Amino acid sequence: MSQNNSEKFAQQLSELRLGIDELDSQLIELMAKRAELTCQVGEIKAKTGMPVYVPEREAEMLDKRKQQAEQLGVSSSLIEDLLRRIMRESYHLQNNRYRCINPGIKRIVIIGGAGALGSVFVGLFERSGYNVDILEKDDWECAADLFAAASLVLVSVPINLTVDVIHSLKKLPADCILADITSIKHKPLAAMMEAHNGPVVGLHPMFGPDAPGMIKQVVVVCHGRQADKYDWLLEQMQTWGASLIEVSADDHDQAMAFIQVMRHFNTFVYGAHLAGENPDLVQLTNLSSPIYRLELAMVGRLFAQSPTLYADIIFNNPDNFVLLERFHQRFGEALKLLNNGNKAEFVRQFNAIGEWFGDYAKTCLIDSKRLLLKADDDQMLRT
Repeated sequence: MSQNNSEKFAQQLSELRLGIDELDSQLIELMAKRAELTCQVGEIKAKTGMPVYVPEREAEMLDKRKQQAEQLGVSSSLIEDLLRRIMRESYHLQNNRYRCINPGIKRIVIIGGAGALGSVFVGLFERSGYNVDILEKDDWECAADLFAAASLVLVSVPINLTVDVIHSLKKLPADCILADITSIKHKPLAAMMEAHNGPVVGLHPMFGPDAPGMIKQVVVVCHGRQADKYDWLLEQMQTWGASLIEVSADDHDQAMAFIQVMRHFNTFVYGAHLAGENPDLVQLTNLSSPIYRLELAMVGRLFAQSPTLYADIIFNNPDNFVLLERFHQRFGEALKLLNNGNKAEFVRQFNAIGEWFGDYAKTCLIDSKRLLLKADDDQMLRT
């Protein structure tokens, strides 16, 4: 290629890049204008009590924009990914103030409110206009006075302390709601029903303290007593953006054995194996595709958090040990297939398990692609 042609193409490329830069600048200006409108929407929702997250509105908007993208020859997947990220930021902008569903509530006491998850609830209640008191172990001499004026007492302490703290509660007002946010439900709910004759409800927020709020988060509700008295609390959480799932305490704990206990224990063992084998984690990450980087990240994430929390979750219920023993047995049976070179049986079992998952496996394949694209983008930014 001649020097003149090289200079010509370089000039064209520079002009095109300037055009792209200008469009990017306009996009940012449009985003700022959109954020202003979002804040105004948040103000209206706060005044009216409308929930921050309205699934029907989001689905309708995404569908319209994807259709528009296809008509203009733009990837609908790109537009969906872009808009979902924009909407997530919009929800956070609306996470500053909420309508108080029950202004008649005198005072809310959160036991353990200075803790990681407890502080999330403190912030949400305060942004909704409620009077909130935090009760920690060193403040227990003030407990009686705080409880006397409480309309809601929320227990947010470590799992191994929850039942003992509940049993120590004395003389709550008859109409005071007693609730907990522990990740197990049978024992705490039974303890609350025994300790308090008034309204009782067990809650399990299915998110960690690093979540900015309840928008699009699941909160499990295990009913105890006098549900009509705490309906406002459930409505308040929906206003915060939560999706409520109602199950019995026993069904909750059985499900958590698979959702939490098995996954956490399996991750613990995987981490222990990595530590014992001592591979180069940087090299593993660099050589991994997005799906393996995500899996490795989930292992590392566990060990960046409280070991006591996960020990309490795993060790709490002896029934969990039986489930893990069955898992260990199946792992051993799978190893026998390898030792015997029985590839045909491996394939047969693989197909049988795939049939058990059914269409859910295909849904997971589609959903995971979005996660993998995001993980790939993040990796490229770091390299």
